[in-house]
Amino acid sequence: MGKTSLMARIINESQSHDSYAVTLDFQLASQQILTSADKFLRWFCASVAKSVNIQNQLDNYWDLAGILGSNMACKAYFEEYLLPSLDKPLTLGLDEVDRVFEYPDIYRDFFGLLRALHEEAKRRDIWKKLRLIIVHSTEVYVPLDINQSPFNVGLPIELPEFTHEQILELARRHQLQWGNTEVEQLSSMIGGHPFLVRLALYYIARGDVDLEQVLQTAATDAGIYKDYLRRQLLILTEQPELLAAMKQVATASNYVKLPSLIKFKLHSLGLVQMLEDEVAPRCQLHRLYFSIVA
Repeated sequence: MGKTSLMARIINESQSHDSYAVTLDFQLASQQILTSADKFLRWFCASVAKSVNIQNQLDNYWDLAGILGSNMACKAYFEEYLLPSLDKPLTLGLDEVDRVFEYPDIYRDFFGLLRALHEEAKRRDIWKKLRLIIVHSTEVYVPLDINQSPFNVGLPIELPEFTHEQILELARRHQLQWGNTEVEQLSSMIGGHPFLVRLALYYIARGDVDLEQVLQTAATDAGIYKDYLRRQLLILTEQPELLAAMKQVATASNYVKLPSLIKFKLHSLGLVQMLEDEVAPRCQLHRLYFSIVA
């Protein structure tokens, strides 16, 4: 809900502070690249170099891979060639890193490498020239050694829900003549979920639907949220224990206790809200939809 947009603003800001600013979208990595960690890291190095107009010199450094491994070759390429070639810092935004979550052999090596580079910046000046922004969804849970994960270091930014005032301001920016009543009606269905709020305001501003229609059809296949809900249902269907747990939560009248990992996954999907060690549906939309279809 707004991760790529936030990264784009950070990248733009970094350019104004005399920094090379590069965005690497992992959706661009072809299936052939994702067949091994070695191919993936070569693609990663080559893509970054091309983005800052530096000639590809991979072959001069990758002979280390056969002896020391691909991670060390990648590190050497940045440390000895790419970063020294730049006359100012490099802000590198990694977008859609969720793509590699599907490939355990790749993400273990790659995320371990990113964590190691973060630690290197504490000790060596050359690595202070690299500023990493890692953009990922919370929808996919991957088991990582806490000491090898890049997600528990640096500055984590979790995008919060919109407040009542922010929804009102967003409605104004969509040129809608809304007051507190309309905001409260929409919030009663979807809370302050940024993506769902933005979607509703977009369709209403276009004149495709009005607020009453949005609310009446929200949890149905005729509503504007049908694609979002189907995607969430597909994720749950692939993990039956999550589907059963969400059904339990959606049909309960109070907060429900769940095993820690299941609770974490449902919360990461944005489907539940937590109160201490118990959960409830994040909003009425989730309660209505998953109590029927789950």
